[in-house]
Amino acid sequence: MILQLIVGNLTEMKNLKYIIIGAVAGGASTAARLRRLDEQAEIVIFEKGQYISYANCGLPYYIGDIIKDRNKLFVQTASSFALRFNADVRVSTEVTAINPTAKTVTATNLLTGEEYTESYDKLVLSPGASPVRPPLTGIQHEGIFTLRNVADTDFIKAYVAESNARKAVVIGAGFIGLEMAENFHELGLDVSVVEMSNQILAPVDQPIAALAQKHLREKGIQLYLNTAVTGFEKNDGQLKVQLKDRAALDADVVILSIGVKPDTRLAEDAGLQIGQAKGIWVNEYLQTSDPDIYAVGDAIEFPNPISNRPTITFLAGPANKQGRICANNLALGNRQEYKGSINTAIVKLFDLTVGTAGMPVKQLQRENIPYLTATIHGNSHAGYYPGAQLMSIQIAFSPDTGRLLSAQVIGAKGVDKRLDLLSSVIKNNGTIYELTELEHAYAPPFSSAKDPVNMAGFVAENILLERLKVVDYSQLSSMEDDTLLIDVRNPGEVAAGTIEGAVNIPLDEIRSRLQEIPRDKPLLIFCQQGMRGYLAQRILVQNGFSNVSNLSGGYLLWKACQDEEALLASYS
Repeated sequence: MILQLIVGNLTEMKNLKYIIIGAVAGGASTAARLRRLDEQAEIVIFEKGQYISYANCGLPYYIGDIIKDRNKLFVQTASSFALRFNADVRVSTEVTAINPTAKTVTATNLLTGEEYTESYDKLVLSPGASPVRPPLTGIQHEGIFTLRNVADTDFIKAYVAESNARKAVVIGAGFIGLEMAENFHELGLDVSVVEMSNQILAPVDQPIAALAQKHLREKGIQLYLNTAVTGFEKNDGQLKVQLKDRAALDADVVILSIGVKPDTRLAEDAGLQIGQAKGIWVNEYLQTSDPDIYAVGDAIEFPNPISNRPTITFLAGPANKQGRICANNLALGNRQEYKGSINTAIVKLFDLTVGTAGMPVKQLQRENIPYLTATIHGNSHAGYYPGAQLMSIQIAFSPDTGRLLSAQVIGAKGVDKRLDLLSSVIKNNGTIYELTELEHAYAPPFSSAKDPVNMAGFVAENILLERLKVVDYSQLSSMEDDTLLIDVRNPGEVAAGTIEGAVNIPLDEIRSRLQEIPRDKPLLIFCQQGMRGYLAQRILVQNGFSNVSNLSGGYLLWKACQDEEALLASYS
């Protein structure tokens, strides 16, 4: 369809002048696509930084010496991009104003101070986002950084080396903050992470976060959750990070990873519409409220494909795709709609990988979207083939239609493969029934005949069809007082730990011990991961027991969440 539109309109193009403000992910993608579609167009790119089209997501790994060659961060240089795409690339030049009526921009060369205006036929805004720097006392001290661009990276890397830093404090436990924590650790620094929320990684739910937090602590990262930073001091060259209701932390280097906000200044000053989510409003064609101005990347907002409510995403993948779509619409007329982003994201945390797509349960709750959840644990590949590693998958889905609303995966191997499968189903408005039949590449070194993604679908289907009744770990404390907990694991497993008050009846003995189980009490079954609990539940239900539930995610997930809750309680 898109190819037909392109071919059909090539002969209708005029020699237009395009100005693009911002030349990293969205802006550079727009420019490159525009040139591929229109050889005659005049393309002018303004970038206030020194570099264009660089690998923003690779910056923490260059600081940590995982990426050793700095030049590997650059997909294109300004000169190579200008040569290949016949574009006028002006780095170290900041656009300070837009005049939509005159169709001009005012720019300042940051090296010479020269100010001038430039006209356009069509304008593309790709200003990105700015890191949040809260007005905390002492935040101006040397050694306190944000990480957003190559210049930031160079400053941090040089400072750590020259100051012989030994202690790092990362404020904010999002994706970039945790990547910085890992990379500082790899450099040999003692690392603490301070997070105001009660968990790391806001886009995932508490159970998945609990598993990740346990791993970070095992690797030596000090986590301070539910903890607010109140300011900074520096005495005799030593930074101190002041915490509310806790002792201050010593630091040689501090990374502020509190978050980012869309850079909408130019758009606001030009009178363009700003949306409900505080991003630049665009329509389905990425066109702003001015028909000759388009916008892409971190600064725009669009309807979330699941809730249909305005949202912003700060991810390179969507920005690049927006750039391509924007160029198509600029060159060919508004023909291709942008369908939004479900915020598919992934992060490496030492030996684990954590991935997420769609809307987490906590967001579904905030937006009053009905949901059910299913949690499974499965091997990265066939258990009998050496090297299989356990992974955990949580999905949320509609109780009415089975539409898949979100997916979260954590494990040591194969997380990206499963997340991509799940993300594709979410993005295409698919259901949990599709997961049960999803066809994947199978051989023992790569998967199992029934992949963990299939298993998540099977569990969700059983829940939806009421063949399986599950209780989330957080609901355990609110169960009826007379609920009987039955641990169906083997005695050796139980000896290593169980839930207080549980009775042990191993799964393989349950049929012969039915007379020991009361029929007039609610029953909660659990095993290590959930499968044996499900089998026990099916046995009991089909033998006349009417109120039987299974602990979602099993003892494994319950224990991780309990341990994290106990640690949080100890903070107060």
